Amino acid sequence: MDRKWLPLNALRAFEAAGQHLSFTAAANSLTVAQSAVSRHVIVLENFLGVALFERRPQQLVLTEAGRHILPVVTKSFDRIDQALGEVIKEKGRPKRVLKVALPTSFAHRLAIPILRDFRSENAGITLEIVSKPSTGPEVDGDVDIAIVYSEPRVTDAIHDLLWMVRASPMCSPKLLESIDSSDPARLIVASDLLHTKIEGRPRHFFWEMFVRSIGRPDIAVDRGLVFDTQQLAAQYAMSGDGIALIDPRLFHEEIKAGRLVQPYDLWLDEGYGYYLTTHPEDLSNEAVALFRSWLIARFAAGRTAEAEAAPVEPPKLRAAK
Repeated sequence: MDRKWLPLNALRAFEAAGQHLSFTAAANSLTVAQSAVSRHVIVLENFLGVALFERRPQQLVLTEAGRHILPVVTKSFDRIDQALGEVIKEKGRPKRVLKVALPTSFAHRLAIPILRDFRSENAGITLEIVSKPSTGPEVDGDVDIAIVYSEPRVTDAIHDLLWMVRASPMCSPKLLESIDSSDPARLIVASDLLHTKIEGRPRHFFWEMFVRSIGRPDIAVDRGLVFDTQQLAAQYAMSGDGIALIDPRLFHEEIKAGRLVQPYDLWLDEGYGYYLTTHPEDLSNEAVALFRSWLIARFAAGRTAEAEAAPVEPPKLRAAK
């Protein structure tokens, strides 16, 4: 589409009406007449050849076409507003700012070395980091790029797999001193189980998958403590109580220091992974494209290093006295 035909005023009116689902409220937010907003939306609908709203009594409802383009229009206006604000603030010398959302455990365990290395190579980009538990596949609000913990999904966004999670039972070495750990089933039965909450799943979902994978579906796993993040589950396990089913790659330092141990060479492929998520239209942003390609290369190199490294032998287990 030739940009000279883009109906910018109509898009502004549509965006306001879509946010408020009311021509009157949209007009108030734009400080124009209600009839002007309605007229602009009609112009846009005629331009596109489809209805963007269902006009119901006292209510506007977005059609499928309206729901499709509203987040794109909002995001585009947000980026324009941000860029203009940066130019004004920096007096014509705008800084490139990249807002990145990270899952909490990922942020705590891996973000510092990754962000430090990225900044050392790309000093002209200012990073703003948002950390929160996330299992959804989308980039929300004014975030430019996100890493999400998710199952594989097909959406309008681009999802680049950084790594698939492989979890294993992890605990404090102190726990193994008092419990018969010669068999994983005995250890699971005798210990508190530490769960990580996953949206839309039962709290014991992963532990149930694990006991099935070792041929012991009879073991009751709907017990123990539930945490929002792997980070909290691991911290509780390090206190000496309970077993957490977590990804050892997130806790390399704790394993190296002996605060956490992996008693068995047993793994659960959860079906979840960490995905780098962007909207296609944001790839025209140089900072987004640069961070995306840099991070994909960083994790690809990490997977190569893991494949070449010799496997670590699990500790020798013994029965409790």
